[in-house]
Amino acid sequence: MKKYSDQMVNAIRTLVRIDSAQTAPEAGMPFGKGAADALAAFLSIAEKMGFETHNYDNYAGEVIFGEGEEFAVLAHLDVVPAGEGWTHDPFGGELEDGKLYGRGTMDDKGPAVICLYCLKALKDEGFCPRKKIKLIVGCNEESGWACIEHYKKCAHMPETGFSPDADFPVIYAEKGILQFAAHFPLPDPPFVSLSGGERANMVCARAAAEGVKDVQGFEKYGLTRDGDTLRAEGVSAHASTPEQGKNALGALLAFFAEKDERVARIYSLLFEDALGIKRLADETGGLTMSPDVAAYADGILTVTADIRYPATFKAEDITAYLDRSGVSYELLHCQAPLFNDRESPLVRTLLGVYEQVTGKRAEPVAIGGGTYARALKNGAGFGPQFPDETSTIHQADEYISVENIGKLAEIYRLAIRKLTE
Repeated sequence: MKKYSDQMVNAIRTLVRIDSAQTAPEAGMPFGKGAADALAAFLSIAEKMGFETHNYDNYAGEVIFGEGEEFAVLAHLDVVPAGEGWTHDPFGGELEDGKLYGRGTMDDKGPAVICLYCLKALKDEGFCPRKKIKLIVGCNEESGWACIEHYKKCAHMPETGFSPDADFPVIYAEKGILQFAAHFPLPDPPFVSLSGGERANMVCARAAAEGVKDVQGFEKYGLTRDGDTLRAEGVSAHASTPEQGKNALGALLAFFAEKDERVARIYSLLFEDALGIKRLADETGGLTMSPDVAAYADGILTVTADIRYPATFKAEDITAYLDRSGVSYELLHCQAPLFNDRESPLVRTLLGVYEQVTGKRAEPVAIGGGTYARALKNGAGFGPQFPDETSTIHQADEYISVENIGKLAEIYRLAIRKLTE
């Protein structure tokens, strides 16, 4: 794979320079121009390699290699918004000190490109897979999975495969996902306006309140003041691992909770687990809840939160807690958990590949993140995040190292070969 190193880096840079965060739909572009451009660029690279490609109405695309029983590699080309706090251009594809910076380098444009070049390498060396490999790339993974639903209407989804959009060594289970918007009546609040956050699946990195009536004590909560405006600065992270970030909305609401009993109840429900919902746990881990987006309008404070619940529970188990709270809420997005047999051939093969390439003994793991693997009857998440490295996914200065591009290429090439030979 070394001979493809420069090509992979350049292809990733090409895609990273396209801002493919979801925007308003346009004619023939259901997720906006950026997502459509990214899909076109990816499929163009594959076509030049001589692969059969399909574009399903700019919802999703696929690259075909081989014939027979179908096998899926599922990746995505859309990204979360860049956010603030970058020291590198989030869409510049800057290469510095062996690191390629940009939104999507790890999640998930980089791995998508690497898997494409793995197909090229196998094709160039004369490998004839006994299965039809479908490298499927979606354009709406970060914002609702309409891409996968459309793909299933237009094409056939394989039953087995992996998604290079998670962690190593191999993911046998993924928690369920439930995102909801809670509406809290708040007439005559201790502020005129309040807002924060960008996406439900990103820990809130910035929040602000204007027209604050009493700013005394703001320093205690790490806030900054500009007249009657208070701002909170946090650290973004993936909502499935809120402990890796610092929630700015939490700091801002904690300040107001000290001054207003109504806000104190809101803060208690959202950030202090007044419902006891975080006690739910199983072998896949405990429930996490990340309140990530807030807006105040017409006497209502609306907070959107992201819950990742243990894989042996059901969505109804979670909504029962919300129902008991007495809070008005609406469900925005739900995905059932993924729970595979740790000893299945798919999981054991992927684990064996990881151990062979890295030389490290490991065991299958469960995560809170949600990948396309759960769109398959028998799917698993497989990298690209190595367990001994700090994740920059959904954070400022997201990057992939050139060294890891080579390592991932070796892992994914061997995995695809073993699973389709």
